[in-house]
Amino acid sequence: MKSYDIVIIGGGPAGLAAAISARENGIENLLIIERDEVLGGILNQCIHNGFGLHRFGEELTGPEYAYRFIEKVIDLKIEYKLNTMVLNIDADKNITYINKEEGFIQIKSKSIILAMGCRERARGALNIAGYRPAGIFSAGAAQHLVNIEGYMPGKEVVILGSGDIGLIMARRMTFEGANVKVVAEILPFSGGLKRNIVQCLDDFNIPLKLSHTVIDIKGKYRIEGVIIAKVDENMKPIKGTEEYYSCDTLLLSVGLIPENELSKEIGIEINPITSGPIVNESLETNIEGIFSCGNALHVHDLVDFVSEEAETAGKSAAIYILNKKTKKEKEKEEYIYLKASNGIRYTVPSIVNIENIDKELTVRFRVGGVFTNKFLNVYFDGARLIHKKHLIFAPGEMETLKLNKDMLLKEGLKNIEFKIEDN
Repeated sequence: MKSYDIVIIGGGPAGLAAAISARENGIENLLIIERDEVLGGILNQCIHNGFGLHRFGEELTGPEYAYRFIEKVIDLKIEYKLNTMVLNIDADKNITYINKEEGFIQIKSKSIILAMGCRERARGALNIAGYRPAGIFSAGAAQHLVNIEGYMPGKEVVILGSGDIGLIMARRMTFEGANVKVVAEILPFSGGLKRNIVQCLDDFNIPLKLSHTVIDIKGKYRIEGVIIAKVDENMKPIKGTEEYYSCDTLLLSVGLIPENELSKEIGIEINPITSGPIVNESLETNIEGIFSCGNALHVHDLVDFVSEEAETAGKSAAIYILNKKTKKEKEKEEYIYLKASNGIRYTVPSIVNIENIDKELTVRFRVGGVFTNKFLNVYFDGARLIHKKHLIFAPGEMETLKLNKDMLLKEGLKNIEFKIEDN
């Protein structure tokens, strides 16, 4: 059985950055496994610009951003397999995969980085009344059809959900000559970035209806129209608010779900809020030597931060291989627990070992609603040490806070709590 020091599952932006980071931190024997026919993941169909502003200080398209990492992977001679599907990972980190060339193969790995990305939530999760006619697509599927295959899903479009992909597809379909009639969002706020609302909807006079949802789909064989209604605070349609929109296409942008079927099978603890693994400061899961990053860990809004996070995972996996701790050393480790409350949904990481932090700890989190003129307060064992005012917190924007290592060295520190408060 062939053996590798590190195997990275997924060849998208997270997997590529993790592999490069692992190689740069001293790991020679590593492998990327990607199920698609090319490296780059979802970036290949994201032909709009706006990528790389944080990372490279310039606006790149998705393929351009991906190519910078692919080029480096090739230059560093990192081994990768395309059109290869991982079927199973066992407790001993043996990986079973399948492809056309090799067939059914098992390999051994000392460490694994999970970078499988995420998938779109489908219509089945929404319980919308009506038949199952042609013309209903996820926003990502429509993006693939238009940008990769060169097909137009339709000409009269309604979009349900205001996630970033849905907003971007509203603009993209408009560019291609379609009439995007409305974007309906069940929540009282948009799930996308503010810049996407402005650039994709406002600039093209596409209406955004908040607290609205599709309650019925008309048409038996091809979608003919939808009925949209306003919803109350319990997400229930309000009678008398129904509006009919004729359309031949309904695009769904109703959330992303991290791909963690493999993670669950091997017993990795999953955070019910993020649907991704619970990780420590090194992005290591509860199973020693298995790390997670990118959208498989939690859904990001900017790919620049995916790459940054993945580099941490790659470096951590390299340190794990090169400086593997004994069982006794592991048992002596003391952890600090991070807790999210009062409007904050989760934090990544969830637990912290101070020994593994160089200078500072990067904590990423999302809020559960829109908050204006509020304070981010961070409590260390009940004592407030961070008090930062924000003009606005929005669920579509991921927040980042860097904690100085000195703050974490407080003797006996056990809990750090993140809250949104009035003062």
